Amino acid sequence: MAAMGPALTFCALFLPFVGALAAPFAITRFGDRGAWLLALFPALAFMHFCGFLPEIAAGEVATGGYAWAPSFNLSFSWFLDGLSLTFSLLITGIGTLIVIYSGAYMNGHPQQGRFLSFILLFMGAMLGLVVSDSFLMLFIYWELTSVSSFLLIGFDHEREAARRAALQALIVTGGGGLCLLAGLVFLWNITGVTQLSLLVHLGDALRQSPFYLAALLLVLAGAFTKSAQFPFHFWLPNAMEAPAPVSAYLHSATMVKAGVYLLMRLNPVMGDTPAWEILLPFFGGLTLLTGTMLGLRQTDMKLILAYTTVASLGLLVMLTGFGSPHAIQAAVLYLLAHSLFKGALFMVAGAVDHETGMRDVTRLAGLRTAMPVTFLAALLAALSMGGLPLFFGFLAKEEIYLALWSGNPRAVFFTLLAVIGNALMFALAFAVALKPFIGRRAAATAGVHEGPLMLLLGPVLLAVLGLVAALAPGLSHRYISSPMASAITDEKTVIDITTMPHWGMPLLLSVLTVLLGLLVYWRIDAARAGMLRVLESLGPGPDRGFDILVAGLIRFSVLVTRLLQPGRLEIYVTATFIMLAVALLVPLFVFGEMPALPAWPRDMLIQEAAFLAIALIGIIAVLRAKDRLTAIVSLGIQGFAVAVIFLLFGAPDLSFTQFMVETLSVVILTLVMTRLRLDPSDHRPLGQMLPDAVIAIACGLGFTLLLLRSLEVPFDMRLTEFFNAYSKVIAHGANVVNVIIVDFRGTDTLGEISVVMITGLAVLALIRVRAGRRAP
Repeated sequence: MAAMGPALTFCALFLPFVGALAAPFAITRFGDRGAWLLALFPALAFMHFCGFLPEIAAGEVATGGYAWAPSFNLSFSWFLDGLSLTFSLLITGIGTLIVIYSGAYMNGHPQQGRFLSFILLFMGAMLGLVVSDSFLMLFIYWELTSVSSFLLIGFDHEREAARRAALQALIVTGGGGLCLLAGLVFLWNITGVTQLSLLVHLGDALRQSPFYLAALLLVLAGAFTKSAQFPFHFWLPNAMEAPAPVSAYLHSATMVKAGVYLLMRLNPVMGDTPAWEILLPFFGGLTLLTGTMLGLRQTDMKLILAYTTVASLGLLVMLTGFGSPHAIQAAVLYLLAHSLFKGALFMVAGAVDHETGMRDVTRLAGLRTAMPVTFLAALLAALSMGGLPLFFGFLAKEEIYLALWSGNPRAVFFTLLAVIGNALMFALAFAVALKPFIGRRAAATAGVHEGPLMLLLGPVLLAVLGLVAALAPGLSHRYISSPMASAITDEKTVIDITTMPHWGMPLLLSVLTVLLGLLVYWRIDAARAGMLRVLESLGPGPDRGFDILVAGLIRFSVLVTRLLQPGRLEIYVTATFIMLAVALLVPLFVFGEMPALPAWPRDMLIQEAAFLAIALIGIIAVLRAKDRLTAIVSLGIQGFAVAVIFLLFGAPDLSFTQFMVETLSVVILTLVMTRLRLDPSDHRPLGQMLPDAVIAIACGLGFTLLLLRSLEVPFDMRLTEFFNAYSKVIAHGANVVNVIIVDFRGTDTLGEISVVMITGLAVLALIRVRAGRRAP
């Protein structure tokens, strides 16, 4: 347990949510300078989590939390090890820079406070997700990230493209979240635990379970949708409709890595199986290739970066499931490098867009003199993304090739995929970092100047960190890389790679990657045109398929609605009573619960028999009535007869209630009928009457048999004894029935009163609306 108290960690987890509440007021009061104040919330959380670095580096873990519902084994608990701590530092550290960056990027926007509130809300959700120990807490935060990202992607809600992208992201990730919930339920039932810190020690039991594959597929569905794996990759590039700070934060450093985080977290318990080592590398490699190929056809800076993010996520998934000794180490290094260089490049793209009003790399040129600091940040980040020496991306790329390369065909195939993917990402990185800044300055950018400090701090700092982390690998590996890899493998792992390359095949593959990348960059216009032709020949992709699926779902919903909701009350009532009859009769027959026929009571009093006869006469009168008013009055006859029977059998309260209900029913129905036609027009042909009669008899028979079967069961006196014993002592009431209604069932009674009140208010509103329409 960490030296720092759980209370401090609890406060750190909720600091972003507090900042989200304060954001509108801070921006209203201080303008864009309020972003500096709001950045203190994630900065304080970042500092708190930094305090765990020595302890986690020593191989310990930090846990804490509070019992939520102990009887259901539910808790609000967190678990910090090398994996969750690294993600926490990325979320809060980059989040601090994003809040500052947003202060300048959104300066003057009328909804800047709302935007920062959404950013901080998402930050709190993502932070809660990666430190969650309990399954329930993990799922709640998982869904909260989907909801908050929906708000951010659709922030510019007046544009149709933004609304579509937000809805698409919510549907895809929300659907995956439901699959994840089912997968967590499977894990709970298989292992009997509801906490990740306990689950990591039950890998053998989980892998040997016959339900392992079902649990794995459900978990993969949640992870693949969140981390935009093929064929769910299409939502992430479309999410670039969001402002640049959202792209830099959600879709490069945090949210899209949630699926990767989940796979890394579950690697000790679900990994090391044929299914794991087939599905993850296959879909990860396919996503890597798809992302780079689709990115090659783009000219928008943000879209290029978005598709390379898809490719990078595929590479991470491929490495997580590859199964070689160095694969997890490579995944750790690449995840850290990607968070730094991709966050910086997205913020560079936002700064260029903010200053020039455009992001098309074919129209931008010569900005290096007008925006030298931005150009420096872009170049440093691209060098790391390209995997060139002295940068952390180089360490990651070297480790990737060391992990993948061996002589077997499987390794050769995935190594080839990695080389192609990394080469294309090299070309695309420099297309973003060089094309807008070199060459002759375009006339459209004549008045462009460097952005303010708030716009430059984030990309410069992240880009420089990519260099510093590689030049000081001892510190980086000791406090970040090695503890993270140890948490993923569930055994002590030491990463010791430095800027000195791996001599041999990894270095040769690195050189080959750079040469291929330079070739593609040199001929990038021709490569873009060729890729456009290839993609056009393939036809519409999953993005178009999503639209077709949604349109088909809407048409199907309309068809089902027209079938089940045709707008005729007669059909609704008939269907309801048919299902009621089925629910009553089928269990009695199927499970052999039919009651014995009761004997006719020989000691029945004459008055009891008389009122039963009156009730039957009332029913016959209803059936034989010539008009509606007579039928209503006749219906009241059998109701009053039943009320008298209740009275004769010693139930005055029930009898009084029956009298009131029957009286009000007759009065209300009569008043309603005064607004309708009362002439004899209710007679129907025999073909319509017989089905209704069968349904009515079936329902009546079902209730009768059910009541008779209930009477055969010995009467349980426990509730009676409880109410008799405690009504006077606890509720201080002598009338047991009143005490039950008012005290023991007080919430239920309050709900009933609320329903009646709301209904009355609705009726009053309708009367006033109608009266208003009649007014001259």
